[in-house]
Amino acid sequence: MLALKFFLMILGLGLFGSAGIIVAYDVYVAARLRWLLEQSSGQGGAEGITLKPDRPFGPIRSKLAGALALAGILPVLLALSISVVPDGYAGIRVSQISGVHPATLYPGAHFQTPFIDTIVLYDTREQVYTTSAASGPKTTGEVLSVQAREGLNIGLAVSVRYRLDPTRLGSIHQNLPQPVGDQVVAPVVSSIYRQLAPNYETREIFAVKREELRTHAADAIKARLASDGIVVREVLLRDIQLPAEYAKGLEGLLLKEQENDRLGTEQEIKQKEVRIAELEADAQKARDVKRAEAQAQVRVLQAKAEADAMQYTLPLKQKQIEQSKLEAEARKEATLQNAEAAAQAKIIDSKAEVERQRNLADAEANRIRVTAAADSERMKYEASVLKQNPMLIQKIIAERLSDKLQIMMVPMDGKNFFAADVMRSAFQNNLNNSGSVSPENPDESDDRAPVAATASQRKPAKRP
Repeated sequence: MLALKFFLMILGLGLFGSAGIIVAYDVYVAARLRWLLEQSSGQGGAEGITLKPDRPFGPIRSKLAGALALAGILPVLLALSISVVPDGYAGIRVSQISGVHPATLYPGAHFQTPFIDTIVLYDTREQVYTTSAASGPKTTGEVLSVQAREGLNIGLAVSVRYRLDPTRLGSIHQNLPQPVGDQVVAPVVSSIYRQLAPNYETREIFAVKREELRTHAADAIKARLASDGIVVREVLLRDIQLPAEYAKGLEGLLLKEQENDRLGTEQEIKQKEVRIAELEADAQKARDVKRAEAQAQVRVLQAKAEADAMQYTLPLKQKQIEQSKLEAEARKEATLQNAEAAAQAKIIDSKAEVERQRNLADAEANRIRVTAAADSERMKYEASVLKQNPMLIQKIIAERLSDKLQIMMVPMDGKNFFAADVMRSAFQNNLNNSGSVSPENPDESDDRAPVAATASQRKPAKRP
């Protein structure tokens, strides 16, 4: 509908513009022709000839322009007769003839009489009126100051959330000043809080009866504004600003009250601890009495049990004594028998030891005889071997002198043996250095030299 209104308005203005353009064009053409004719007539007058138009100029197309203007009036009137109420708003129709119409115009398109009716729009959404508790650089709302019962000025920060009743917009438009928030809501809120605040003390407003003051003020504000068609949703008391000196004194008083409450709480705790200690002592006493009684009863029962048991224990003890005597006699008899058996065993052991010593002596004598015979036989064999090979004596002596000597057997004549001369010269040099062989008897070294070198000149060698 809003697009249709704009289209009609544009169409009407276009027709009006077309009519004006046509009239202006015709006037321009007529003026141009007149100017051309005047120019032509001036040239002819100079030559003595005067030119006059044979026919008048063409008329202006006033009928066409009028028809276009009349045709443009209709769309404009239709566009002016359409009004659109946006969302969140409501309107009332005010006539220049009959005044305010009671019916409310809700969001949407509505028809009106052009140049007679006008539509006044009102915001029906919820609005917030706020006040500040104290003035400052960041203060946005009005400062609301009230007096308590003591005459002290208290700053209140109040927020009122309200909206206009759409069904009573006609009465609001006729009776209430505009704007409603500043001219109606603000004075009502301020006056009600100023009327209720003197009923309370400063301390009550700040602490214990703060919610009560807010509730009474909210009820009064709702009732007062409802009569004017204003619906109040909520009234909030955000903050309270006390006088500076009173705030300091109240802070000190609150600290003292908190300290008093703390001391009272601690006193109660101490009393409870004392009571708990008394109860625990009584309970411990009762437990001790019960334990003593129980122990006494247990001892009585034990004594009775022991007395009853003694009647059966004495005969049992006598039997145990008799049994012990019998066991002692049996142990004594067994000890005597064991001693006799041990003596006999020692006698048998001594006889066996004598027999063993005799056998060992016989065995040792036999061994000596056998060993002597074997040694005699061995010496006979060795004597025969040495008689056959006299050089074995030197070999045996060399072996017993040191285990690091290497023995090499060579033939006595040294024939057909390439190392005989080398070995003989080396052995002769060693003997000369040690002084064991004299140079006058060189043949002795040849006869006793079956080996080629000493231990210091050769590496350890294995025995053949």
